[in-house]
Amino acid sequence: MHDDHGLSLLDWRRRVYAVYAAIRAVGNDGRALARAHAAWAAARDDLFAHHPQSPIAPERRGAFIGVPVAAYDPRWRFVAVLDTDVEPARMDVPTGTDGIVPFERIGVARLPDLGALDVWALRSYGGGVFVPLHDATSGRTTYGGGRYLVDTAKGADLGSGVDPSTAAATLVLDFNFAYHPSCAYDAAWACPLAPPGNVLDLDVPVGEQLPPSGWY
Repeated sequence: MHDDHGLSLLDWRRRVYAVYAAIRAVGNDGRALARAHAAWAAARDDLFAHHPQSPIAPERRGAFIGVPVAAYDPRWRFVAVLDTDVEPARMDVPTGTDGIVPFERIGVARLPDLGALDVWALRSYGGGVFVPLHDATSGRTTYGGGRYLVDTAKGADLGSGVDPSTAAATLVLDFNFAYHPSCAYDAAWACPLAPPGNVLDLDVPVGEQLPPSGWY
């Protein structure tokens, strides 16, 4: 899974960052976003099938035929204003390889007609912004532990900015790019999962889906 003294991991991250940079470059052009979404799905399939850092075990990669992904739907893209007037909260996540990984809540993204999602900052080396998601499809058509929308430490960065009318920070949350963490593909992985503040009590039908028999 890990080789070349870390160079394969460097290559994986470089490729992921490039894919997300292309998504951010599109802006809010719906047709271009649909094309970027297709390119994102194809790039992930290629990495999963062939890259040494794939979360799919080597003996299972020969049978891999791609991750099911719903068609792009622009109604599920939001530029969310970040509400920072919230009580402090901390999340300490135990992992198998990195010990306890600390996160602190930096705000809440409130989404019209959907609810709200906590936005977390990684408070260890490298830092980053993290937005996991658990919705009513979790455990049915998507992984039971949820999916990720944003994980900038791993390159999954859909964009941010400033609201021109309020000067508040904004974060792009495009549910079409919701993806499964590595632990969805192999139980050997340990992943941060969505806490209560990252649960939506409705179906989010876009983004990555599970194959009918799951991944393992």
